[in-house]
Amino acid sequence: MDQIKIAIQGIEGSFHDQAAREFFQDKPIRLVPCQTFDTLFESVQNHQADVAVMAIENTVAGSLLPNYALLNESGFLIFGEIFIRISQHLMALPGQNLEDIRETYSHYMAIAQTRSFFKKHPGIRLVESDDTAGSARWIAENNLQGKAAIAGKTAAELYNLEILAEGIETNKSNFTRFLLLYQPNGTKRFAIPYPTKTSLSFCLPHQTGSLSQVLSIFSFYGINLTKIQSIPIIGKEWEYHFLVDLTFEDSNRYRQALDAIRPLTRELRLLGEYLQGNHIQ
Repeated sequence: MDQIKIAIQGIEGSFHDQAAREFFQDKPIRLVPCQTFDTLFESVQNHQADVAVMAIENTVAGSLLPNYALLNESGFLIFGEIFIRISQHLMALPGQNLEDIRETYSHYMAIAQTRSFFKKHPGIRLVESDDTAGSARWIAENNLQGKAAIAGKTAAELYNLEILAEGIETNKSNFTRFLLLYQPNGTKRFAIPYPTKTSLSFCLPHQTGSLSQVLSIFSFYGINLTKIQSIPIIGKEWEYHFLVDLTFEDSNRYRQALDAIRPLTRELRLLGEYLQGNHIQ
């Protein structure tokens, strides 16, 4: 079986790493670490990676709007999703106590998920960084005393850090949804033959009830709307792309619903057809 090269935002030990390994658990993979989500897409476009794993929303921090915009502009297709339980831990070099920590580094989402914990420790300054596991590695490689990282348990194990506080996330039902993406370019290697979920993007005219008309059609055809997100159209004031996630059981009714909304929308695009994802604890 050919090895699948997977672009992830961050490095080994990150939650993107965990999402990739959980989704492809029965297949040989090689990670392609990327510093930013922009370079994540570029690595697939430049054939450095076959697919990408990208966080799209979190039950605490909400939607990652820049990532929705990247997805909508990229031409990439979604071929899967997975929901990872996010348990955040405070970690530092061994031999330190919580009282020794003056600064804590992590990705802005991890900081947003743990603010309640740090309200009880006002002496610790929070500093945003590019990655959870990257912050842990930076502290370890530079032997930085008095500094800590917020990351997953795997990062502590990989970079030999000591966990000072476990499970510091505010919401214990804290999940991040990750999308699996590929650039089609004629290939159907990652296409799903019998999908149960789809993501669409479309625009609507400035007319009263235009959105409710589309939603009524989905309801009529028995299509379940699980997510609706709007992102602004750059250069057009107060105009938006709508990105929706739909689940369905009858593929024929789903196709009929698409045909029915097409005359009511502009720039209707299929962002992917895939199977509903599992929740990994």
